[in-house]
This record gives sequence, structure tokens and C-alpha cells, in this order.
Amino acid sequence: MSTNGKKGLGIWIPALLVIAALGAGAFFLFRDTEVPVISIGPDTATVGAKTRYTVTTQDMGLGLKWVKIYAVQGDKQALLVDKALPKGTAALEETVTLDKADIKEGAFSIRVEARDNSLYPFGDAGLATVSRDFLLDATPPRIYVQTHTNNLNQGGAGLLAFTLSETATRAGIRVGERWFPAYLQQGASQQNLYYCMFTIPWDTPPSKFAPMIEAEDAAGNMTSRSFNFHANARSFRKDRIGLSDRFMERTIPEFQAQLKGVGGSLLDQYLFINNTIRTQNRAKLLELGRKTSPTFLWKGTFVRLPNAANRARFADARDYMYKGKKVDHQTHLGLDLASLRNAPVPSANSGTVVWADFLGIYGNCVVVDHGLGLQTLYAHLTSMSVKAEDTVTKGQIIGHTGTTGLAGGDHLHYGVIISGIPVQPIEWWDAAWIRNNITSKLN
Repeated sequence: MSTNGKKGLGIWIPALLVIAALGAGAFFLFRDTEVPVISIGPDTATVGAKTRYTVTTQDMGLGLKWVKIYAVQGDKQALLVDKALPKGTAALEETVTLDKADIKEGAFSIRVEARDNSLYPFGDAGLATVSRDFLLDATPPRIYVQTHTNNLNQGGAGLLAFTLSETATRAGIRVGERWFPAYLQQGASQQNLYYCMFTIPWDTPPSKFAPMIEAEDAAGNMTSRSFNFHANARSFRKDRIGLSDRFMERTIPEFQAQLKGVGGSLLDQYLFINNTIRTQNRAKLLELGRKTSPTFLWKGTFVRLPNAANRARFADARDYMYKGKKVDHQTHLGLDLASLRNAPVPSANSGTVVWADFLGIYGNCVVVDHGLGLQTLYAHLTSMSVKAEDTVTKGQIIGHTGTTGLAGGDHLHYGVIISGIPVQPIEWWDAAWIRNNITSKLN
């Protein structure tokens, strides 16, 4: 090859390298032919003034260049987000509200524009625009109280009827941290009529009892209001429970499955049962309280265990004594009724069985739902003759008394519960009380 030929080749090689590099760069810039992917939340069509909107944009090619988010209503639009992004940004998630936009109640949309870093084929090819329509509802439900006479005893039950200006997604009465759901009455003569069973808890003196009706609509708008009531204070007994090694040796083996990994003395294990497992059992009753009929399933006074003597009362404050020293304190939230050994136990009223199994401190236990969160509990049974989801009638035998759980002797622990919170059972044996405080308020 001549010298001129070699010089020519030397000139062409760098040029070819430059062309190849430019080609590779162009391919890199032009190869991204997919526009960004955009999603807009929430999934609900009706939103409230405080609703938060989540916008997600993605571009797995050359990445996002910028993102803009608008709120649009009619011929007006408000820019909520205008963000330029550093190279290499593959995804962006933004949460926005309508605080910066003058959006009125009614239809509007959230519009999102996103551009990626591609150049092919110029123009708007790398630009994605997505809109989602919403309906703004900024008006909370209005509450109209229908029950204007509410007399309650500390530890006792009550029923409130109220209507709402619209159907709620959540409604009920809040008493401190406790929540009592209300239930919409389908087919009632009044539209959006709700019934709510509630209580002034045994541990809440009337001076601190401040119940509030709360309601929330589908758009997340919330409202609350108080209502008239008269609360009567009640005093509860104090009691002492003596613990012996013999009693604990007999009782603790029934809890071996729950005591795995729990060491210490008999007393240590008993205190674990009486505190930790008791707390777990109370939480289970709260859970069962939500498994309820939206209408009452019972009728008339509630029946009690026949020929039974009261051994312990509702809300007895119990000190647990061991070798002359106080080792624990609990509140007894039911009635202990003693009759004959293995006495047949009737269902206090008609309803549906929501639990029929072992339940910690209650031993073999049946819980019957009577509707609107009202339930009865039958504990320490030696046998059970019903199962969950069975329908029972008033007086039907559902089991026999025994000594299962933390029972010191053969008896029935009988409880009345409203949305998981124990209440005074004696009220439900009184026909006049039921008529004045419950049935007279029904539509």
C-alpha cells in the first residue's frame, strides 16, 4: 500500500469512530419510543375537601424529564405541581391536595402531564397526558337526634336513634376511646335511620361521660354532635380473691398451650393468665362484637340461669391475695351464678351463636349475638351443645355449667356485652327497664 493510501486510511478511521459514536448516541436517545406511564388515585369517584391524591409516573427507558399536575374545573385550571427532574429519574410519586386550588363542589378532574428524555420522533411523542374525573363533596352529613330521653346508669346500657342527611360509611357513638357502631335500618319509615346501642362504661363516672355521635360519608367528610342524657352514678363492690397453690396447680394445666415459653413459679404463670391472656380474651370479645345483626333478634326480657344464686356481681373490684399479700387487681365484668353441678344453661334470648369454643380465662364459652352489638356470654361451661352460626331461641339449652377457665368452682359466668364492652346484666332481666330504655325508642 502506498504512503498516500495509509494517510487516507488514517484520516477515515477517526471519522468512522466519530460517526459510530454519534450513531450510538442517537440510538440511545431515539430508542425510547414509549411515553411515561401515569396513574392517579384514589380509586373512589366521590372525594372530600381533605382527600389526598396520589400521582405516580414511570418511564423505564430514558427516565422522566418533568411532571406537571393540574386541578381542572370548567375553564379553570390550577397548577399543583411543576417539577423538573434530574436525569435518570425512572419514577416519581407525588401526593397532592386541593388546598392550592379554588375547586367548588361538583365535577372536576386531576390532569397529569409527564415528559421523558427521548427525542424520537420529536414533537409530543415523549409526552403523556392523563386525566381522571372526580366529584367533590365537601359537605359533611347532618345529624338529627330522634331519641331525646336518655337515662343511663353507670355500667348500664342505652339505645339512641338518629337520622343522617345522607347514608354514612361509618356512624356511631364515641365514648372516650371506645367506639359503638350504629346500624342503618333498612326499610324504616325514616330515611337514613340509625340505631346505636352504647353504654356509660363501669369505669367512667358521670362527670367524665361525654358521648358524641360521629358520622362519616363516602367522601371522607366527618361530623359529630352531642345529645341530651342523664347519667346516674353507681358504686361497685370490692372483693378479695384468695389464691392457693392447690388452686393454681389445678387451674394452670388447662392453659399449657397459651403458656409456651412462659416460665417462673406457679404464681408467675397465674398472673400471666390473669393479665396477658385476660387482655387477649377481652380483645377477642371486641372482635366478636362486630359480628352482629343490624337489627334486633331478641324479644322480651332476658332469662337467667334457673334457681341460681349470685356469687359475684358486675364490676366487683377484686384484689388477688397470695400468702397474705396483694399480688393482682382485676374487675369482674359479669355475674357469677351458681346452681347445681353441671346445670343446664339456657340462652337468655333468641339470637345467633358467634362463638362456641375455649376462650382463655372464660374456659369453654358461648357468645350469642342478639343484634346491634348486643351479645350475651356464657363461660366456664363443662359442655357446649351449640356451634358458631347456630340460631338459638330464648330458653334453648346451649351447654352446662362447669369449672373450665379461671373458675374456682362449678358456676356460670354470665355477661351482657355491647360492641365488646361489658354492661350490667341485671337491667336485661327487668321488663320495665327494657320497655322504657330500649323498645320504646324503636321506630
